[in-house]
Amino acid sequence: MITKYGLDVVGVVSFICFALILISTFFIRIDLLKYILIIFSSAFILFTLYFFRDPDRVTPAGDNLIISPADGKIISIKDIYEDKFLKSDAVLISIFMSPLNVHVNRYPVDGTIQYFEHIPGKYLVAFEDKASDVNERTLIGIESKNGKVLFKQIAGAVARRIVADLKIGMPAKTGERFGMIKFGSRVDVLLPKDKVTVKVSLDQKVSAGETVIAEFTGE
Repeated sequence: MITKYGLDVVGVVSFICFALILISTFFIRIDLLKYILIIFSSAFILFTLYFFRDPDRVTPAGDNLIISPADGKIISIKDIYEDKFLKSDAVLISIFMSPLNVHVNRYPVDGTIQYFEHIPGKYLVAFEDKASDVNERTLIGIESKNGKVLFKQIAGAVARRIVADLKIGMPAKTGERFGMIKFGSRVDVLLPKDKVTVKVSLDQKVSAGETVIAEFTGE
């Protein structure tokens, strides 16, 4: 299945590439150039379809579970202080999304969106630590019955388009799709340090809507 967030890009790319294939087939007489254009156009269509894929996921049941909002690899787990939404000591879990990962993002917990902010910024490579604070990003805070969860969609060096059509007061359902970051990027999840137990480790691969990254302890 192709994500609805990428239908516009898929449509434009397909139109341009099919036009190039037709031009190459009927109007270009140089065989080498013809074959290069046909192969390039076909490969670009296939990559675009692959990038915007949106597979179904089975989300684990459990009111205390915090599920990964993104596909990718855990590149950082560290303690920080979060002063925008949690306003407390927090655990930061960073997930790097390569261009080959599924880029559709999903809610990590049930609750209500109580914080939303889009911040323009730079486009450093997403795995750099400072990308979390200087790159273009969207901050989304959810109030769940167990506690607050804040996560960031962070644009990378290639990604220039963050999709998150959200408003404060909207409900959030664990595992449901809410947006995406187009091309290589990163998602940071910030959790109240004294209320959670982290369930992932560095370099672990995670899947949006499926992998448990932490649990609320109930304290």
